[in-house]
Amino acid sequence: MQDQTTTEVLIDGRTYTIAGFESDEYLQQVATYINRKLSALKKNRDYMRLDLDTRNALLAINIADDYFKEKMVADDIRGDRELKDKLVLDMKHEIISREDQIGRDETKIRSLEKKISEAEKKIVELQTTLKNNGIKA
Repeated sequence: MQDQTTTEVLIDGRTYTIAGFESDEYLQQVATYINRKLSALKKNRDYMRLDLDTRNALLAINIADDYFKEKMVADDIRGDRELKDKLVLDMKHEIISREDQIGRDETKIRSLEKKISEAEKKIVELQTTLKNNGIKA
């Protein structure tokens, strides 16, 4: 199990000590993401007029919105991947089936070629017998 990481991050001008099992770099990326969201919200003058609880709720809503949009994309990608995996598996089964059929067809072709060769030899034998007996074919 990974050791817990503790790091200081700067969020909205304040320093926070946060801990997690992710790397220090990852925790800094999280703080940077929150700072970008806050910066975008602060560009709206109406946002800055709201009380702190409402602003925090709006920040949480924006972050949750980002999360759910990305989750939908990830779910779509996962679904596409599962469909592609199924298609690949189906194609592999089809290839195996066709290879088996090709093997059976090649065996049948060899058998038929052998029969043709035997029939040609029999024709030659019969023609020779007819010729030896003075009968024209």
